Amino acid sequence: MLDPHLLQSFVAIVETGSFTRAGERMHLTQSTISQQMRRLEQQLGCPLLDRSGRQVVTTAQGETLLGLARRILGLLAQAGDRVGEASLPLRLGVPEDFAAGAMTAVLAAFARQYPEVRLEVQSDLSHALWQAFEAGELDLALIKQGRGQGEPIARWREPLAWVDSRDWPAGERDPVPLVVFPSEGLYRRQITDALDARGIPWRITYVSASLASLQGAVSAGIGVSLLPARLLQPDQVELTHWPSVRPVELALHLGAGGSEPLSRLREALITLCDEVMGEEAIVPR
Repeated sequence: MLDPHLLQSFVAIVETGSFTRAGERMHLTQSTISQQMRRLEQQLGCPLLDRSGRQVVTTAQGETLLGLARRILGLLAQAGDRVGEASLPLRLGVPEDFAAGAMTAVLAAFARQYPEVRLEVQSDLSHALWQAFEAGELDLALIKQGRGQGEPIARWREPLAWVDSRDWPAGERDPVPLVVFPSEGLYRRQITDALDARGIPWRITYVSASLASLQGAVSAGIGVSLLPARLLQPDQVELTHWPSVRPVELALHLGAGGSEPLSRLREALITLCDEVMGEEAIVPR
């Protein structure tokens, strides 16, 4: 196996025409450069350089090696660049209702602009995303939260609505059947606290960590749920006379790291959320 360092020195000698100037380029002494060339010639079993003139030139074998050496060194440099590109992950956490649709277009545009960045997108309940963010496992986290959690770089109001099926209403049943996220879900405690405060009996009939699954369960008449008002489906109705609940917010949290791609993605997400939420972000000064 040929040592790439020997090939680098060989190319430097040929391009500069001098062992001394090649040593300066490689930050090596002239004697070290000479030793490297002797080793390379010994490995290949033939002379590579003609040292008889004032300027060092290649032999016939050296001329053949020169083109190959440049190709080998170019491939090694390309390999290093590719590996370096693959080591630039950008970790984003988003709730399910932002994981597809308009978000996909934003991430696709970002990927075209920064092909060297590997996007790692995690879609989960906000509780899990917040834990991952606090553990340093996410560079950007878009989460649903109560007011005053952490120090988001931007936030938007997220009005909630009690939703029921249009064709198979469940709101008048006794006890009221509920469709809810798991126990750590943001809205679940608000649902039970609001109903308990009104003295409305309830029972949990459907639990899922998937927003799409909850929406399907509500539409099918399995039960009532509390969901973002902007996500009301055509086969659902809002129960406007039901108890009021504490407001929540959509918040964008930025990790400790900083880079141009991260800044560009942050701005793209703020623009997207402005459009989806129908209002400009509240940005702390």
